[in-house]
Order: sequence, then C-alpha cells, then structure tokens
Amino acid sequence: MIPQRLGLAAAHFAAFLFGLTGVLGALIDGTPTLITFGRALFAALTLALVAFFLRISITRNINRRTLRTLFMAGLSLTIHWVTFFIAIKTGGVALATLGFASFPAFITLLECLFLKDTIGKRESFLLLLVLLGLLLVTPSADPASASTIGLAWGVVSGFSFAVLAVINRKSAVNLDPVQVAFWQNLLVAALTLPFVFGDIGMLAPKDYGWMAVLGIFCTALSHYLFVFSLRALTARTTGLIIALEPVYAIVVAWILFAEEPTLRMVIGGALIITAAVFPKNTDSKH
Repeated sequence: MIPQRLGLAAAHFAAFLFGLTGVLGALIDGTPTLITFGRALFAALTLALVAFFLRISITRNINRRTLRTLFMAGLSLTIHWVTFFIAIKTGGVALATLGFASFPAFITLLECLFLKDTIGKRESFLLLLVLLGLLLVTPSADPASASTIGLAWGVVSGFSFAVLAVINRKSAVNLDPVQVAFWQNLLVAALTLPFVFGDIGMLAPKDYGWMAVLGIFCTALSHYLFVFSLRALTARTTGLIIALEPVYAIVVAWILFAEEPTLRMVIGGALIITAAVFPKNTDSKH
C-alpha cells in the first residue's frame, strides 16, 4: 500500500511538470510541429526504457482493432499538442493554458453526443462557468489580436484533448497505461516527422536540451507519476490536484517571462479551474 502523503506528493509534482509544458514550449526556439515531434520522440524512447525495466510488454494485446484505436488517439494527441504550442507562441503561456483548461466542458458535450450521456443541471452549470471564464480571460475585443488568437488556439487544443479522452473511454482498450502512452507518443512522432524532417538539424543545442526535458520529464515522468498517485488516492483527489496545472504554469510564466495576469484573467481562470475540478464522477477509483 502506497502512503497517501507519497501519493499526494506525486500528484502535485505531476501537476507541476504538466504546467511546465507551456513554459518549455515558450523557451524552445522551434515551430509547434517540431516541438511536438521532439517531445513525442523523447517521451517514446523514455517509456520504452521504463517498459523494459518494469517488464511491461509493449506488444501485449496489440491487434488490428487496438492499433486503429491507438492511431485515432495518436492523431488527436498530435492535434492537441501542435495547437497548444501554437497557442503558446501566439498568445503566451497563461492564455494558452487557460484555453486548454476548458477541455472538461468539451468532454461533457462529446459524451452527450457520442456516448449518449445526459447533461444535467450540474453539468450545465459547469459549462456556463467555463463560458464565462473564457469571456473574462479574453484580453481584447479585437478577434484579430494575437492574445485572442492565442486563446482560441488554446481552446482548440482543449477540444482535441477532449476528443482524445472520449476515444480512450469509448475504446476501453485493455492495455497498461505505460504501454498506451508509449504507442501514442510513437504515433505522434511518426505523424509529425514528415513535416519537420528538414528542420531537425536547425535547432540550437539548448533547444534540444529543453526538448529532452519536455519529453522525458513533462511527458513520460509526469504520466508515470499521475498513474502512481492513483494507487494511493481516489480519482477525484488526483483530478483536483492535476487541475491545478494552469496555476503552476501561470506562476512560473509570471516569474520567468513577466506575464503578470490581470484581475479579469485571475477571475476567469478561477471559474474555468472550478469547472475542471468538479467532474461528474466524483468518488470513483481508478
């Protein structure tokens, strides 16, 4: 039995690493697609090593059906990461992260449309919170401003992540989490390689270093810590902690890039995060 304090520490560290994703995306001097490729490649290599040392077979239960599902999930993850890094480059870390944080609202809508779930008063209220939050964090009434465009790309990133979550839920593939993460990252690397093949050698050494940190720590390690924390905590508790990702991201961006959030952004972000930390299933175990 894993001690609860260790599970809490793992969950908070995972949330912090997830939050660093946007910060590292801003630091790396590369295109969103190239950053996505590097992140996925380093993560896939790391997860392959983790699977080897933990004696997890990466080919167990892999068949044509699971490969089809993994491909769709990998495609959704690719779109999610590319659009998120576009949002970072366009509107900054804070707006991109808050736009992405709207994904629980999209999950609710997609589950209603494709999984025939019903939207009750609670879910309707949370959707309203997300909408109000996005309106408040929108920095300009000009739809052509870089900040507004960055926020919009962040919302697109949140939508594509919601698609990924629904695919994973609907498929119910009987695979180890490390195995799923490995294949999805490998697919992301394969899907983006044709678009970055000529640019791989053009980055500065420091950019490769940040990319390695992004893939190894903010992707592979954070995913492992997230799964590890679920062995000691309920899914709800872990979800509440992971939902603090935008807070960590905004604080670090404030320190490093002087991206000081406005009062409207703080209030809007609080509404979005509030909606994110109150999922429908509040007491289920992972």
